Formats: sequence, structure tokens, C-alpha cells
Amino acid sequence: MSQSRFNHVFLTQRVILLRTLQRMVNNHSTAEDLLQETYLRVTRALSERPIDHLEPFVYQTARNLALDHLRARRIQARTLQEDVPLDVLQSVAAPISTPEDATQAEQMLEALSVSLGQLSARQQQIFILSRLHGCSYQEIADQLHVSLSTVQKELKLIMAICVGVAERLDRP
Repeated sequence: MSQSRFNHVFLTQRVILLRTLQRMVNNHSTAEDLLQETYLRVTRALSERPIDHLEPFVYQTARNLALDHLRARRIQARTLQEDVPLDVLQSVAAPISTPEDATQAEQMLEALSVSLGQLSARQQQIFILSRLHGCSYQEIADQLHVSLSTVQKELKLIMAICVGVAERLDRP
């Protein structure tokens, strides 16, 4: 199966694929990213071997990527909930804040900044990719060429540091 044949199939099925992915992940931007990844994965597969039934292969690849994304999101949410005590999570953002709350939040950010600044370069990258860019654990592992387990362990350590900072600041 040639790349040009795949390009034709992909372009004719793009809208349906995108709609399917959007329904699965419930986010247009994520669906677009998964669609792009589908294109890249199928292109890579075509360069390695012939694919007899291209259209079903494309749909299955997209579906698998969406399921991987959803699974990673569940793991990330569960890990965050397990790593951070509920009272700390609830105290991070208050709907109405007083000047004292603002001062405490400022101190918390400053202390977190100092603590996070002491992390290794890789740990900082993992933290930024996960918490600021919303990357899945697998995406981080792929991007940094480390194992999924390494990403999980590093994030658990980083979250423990953040919790420790929050606990130290909460003490009178």
C-alpha cells in the first residue's frame, strides 16, 4: 500500500475520524492531536510493512491512541489524588480569598519555586510537561526517552516535595 493511497484514504476519512475521536476524548484539541498522531503512526507502519486493509487499520490506530490517552488521563488523575492529601488539594484554591490568603498563596508559590528549582533538569522537564503542558505520562516518557515507570516515580517524588512545602507553610 503506497503513501499516496494512504493520504487519499486519510483525507477522505479525516472528518469522520476527527468526529469519532472527539466523541471518545470529549475535547476537540486533543482529538486533533490524536488524529495527527494517527497519521504519523500509520505512515511509520506503512514504511515498515505492507498493510492490506488500510481503512480499518487507520480507524483501529486512532481508536487505540484515544484509548491510550484516556487510560493515561485516568492514571494521571488517580496518581494526583493519591499523591496529594485531600485537605491540601482543597486548600490550594479558595473561591473567596482574603488578603491573608493572598499572602499565604504568595509565600507558597515562592517556596514551591525554590523547591522546584532544586530539581534535576529532567525532573523539571517532567513536571513542566505534565503539570503545565498537560502531557500524558507516556508522551513524557517518549519525549524524554525514559520509561513510563520513571516518569511516574519522578512525578510522585515531585508531588511529595510540593506537599511537603505546603505542609511546612500550613504549620503555625
